[in-house]
Amino acid sequence: MERLAKRVAGFGTSIFTEITALAVQLNAVNLGQGFPDFAGPEFVKQAAAAAIAADHNQYAAAPGLPRLRQAVAAQWQRDHGHEIDWASEVTVTSGATEALCDAMLALLNPGDAALFFEPAYDAYLPDVTLAGGVAVPVRLHPPDPQAAAGGMGRRSDAWWFEPQELHDAFARRPKVLLLNSPHNPTGKVFDRAELELIAALCREYDVVAVTDEVYDRLTFDGTVHIPLATLPDMWQRTLTLNSAGKTFSVTGWKIGYAVGPAHLNHALRQAHQWVTFATATPLQDATAAAIEAAATNGYYQQFQAEYDERRRLLADVLDEAGLPRLPCQGSYFLSADISALGYTDDRAFCRYLVTEVGVAAIPTSVFYVEPTDAPPLARFCFAKHLTTIAAAGERLRQLR
Repeated sequence: MERLAKRVAGFGTSIFTEITALAVQLNAVNLGQGFPDFAGPEFVKQAAAAAIAADHNQYAAAPGLPRLRQAVAAQWQRDHGHEIDWASEVTVTSGATEALCDAMLALLNPGDAALFFEPAYDAYLPDVTLAGGVAVPVRLHPPDPQAAAGGMGRRSDAWWFEPQELHDAFARRPKVLLLNSPHNPTGKVFDRAELELIAALCREYDVVAVTDEVYDRLTFDGTVHIPLATLPDMWQRTLTLNSAGKTFSVTGWKIGYAVGPAHLNHALRQAHQWVTFATATPLQDATAAAIEAAATNGYYQQFQAEYDERRRLLADVLDEAGLPRLPCQGSYFLSADISALGYTDDRAFCRYLVTEVGVAAIPTSVFYVEPTDAPPLARFCFAKHLTTIAAAGERLRQLR
C-alpha cells in the first residue's frame, strides 16, 4: 500500500545518490558530489577534539552556542562593517541545508510563490514544495559567444538572465526570493548591477530574500562577492545563510548559520526548534574557534589560493578532453558543454562517463524544474586533491 504523502511522493531518488553509488561500485574518480576528498585543516579538527575532551557534549541552546553566534557576528562586522546583535540576529542550524528548509517552512504559506534562478541547487524546489509553496524559476542562460560582455542581458563572459523575465517573475507577487551567489551549479557570481536590480524589485514588491552564500570565500579572477543584505534597505528583508562545511572543508559537520534581522531570525527559529532543535555542540564550539582563528591566521587567503589551483587544473583537464568549459567566477564547480562530443542527453552522458570512462560528474538537467529544458552540460567538482583531478584527466583524455 502506498504510504507516501503527496508532498514527497514526486521527489524520487537523487541523481547524486545514483552517481555516487556507481562511482563507488566501479571505482570511478568522483568529480560529482560536492565535497572534498581531503582532510579539513588541523586547527579546525583539533578544536573539535578539544571541545569533546572539555565535555561540551550536551544540548546547546536552540538558536546556537553563544560563542559561535558571537564569532559569526564579529566576522560579519569585520567583513561588512555592520554591527550585529548575536543573540537575536544569528541562528545556528544543521547545515545551510536545514536553514533553507526552515526558512521556507517559516516564511511560506500554502500557495505562496517562491522565486529562484535556475539551474538551482537541488534542495530549493523540494523545500518550496514541502512548505506548500509554488516555484517561480527565472532562467540563467549560459554565456553566449556572440554577445558583448558587460551589463545585463546576453553576455559572453558569464551566465546571465533577461531583466524582463525577472520583472515578470516579480509581477507574480512572490513572497520569497532564493538567491545563491556564488552559484551552484554554474559558478556565477551576481555582480553589483544585477544585485541592485534584484534588490530594487524586492523592495518594490515587498519580497523577503533568503540568500545562500556558502561559497562566499571562493571567488576567482578578481571577482567580488557582494552580499545582497549589504545593499541599501536590504538588511531588514534578507536572511543570509552560510556554512562551515564548505569554508573549512568539513561538510560532514553540518554546521550552518543564518544572519539577518531579529524578526526573520525569529521566524526561522519557529521552524528550527521543531526540525532539529539544536546542532552538535562540540562542532559548534569548534566552528567558533575556527572562525576566530581564521580572522588572523591567513587561512582564508590560503583556502582561496588552493582552490584556484584546483580550478585551473580541472580547466586544463577539460580542455584536453575536448570538453568546452564555461566560466567559473566562484564556488567549486566547472560546467562543460557535452554537445561538443555529440551528446544532447546529459543524464545518458554522465552514466556513460562513470561506467565506461571511470569519471563521475553530475548532469546539469537535475537542477531545473523542467529537466528537458536544460542545456547539454555536465558539472564537475574540483574540491578534490590535485592528484584526484589529474587521475580524472588521464581517463577523460580517451573522450577525444
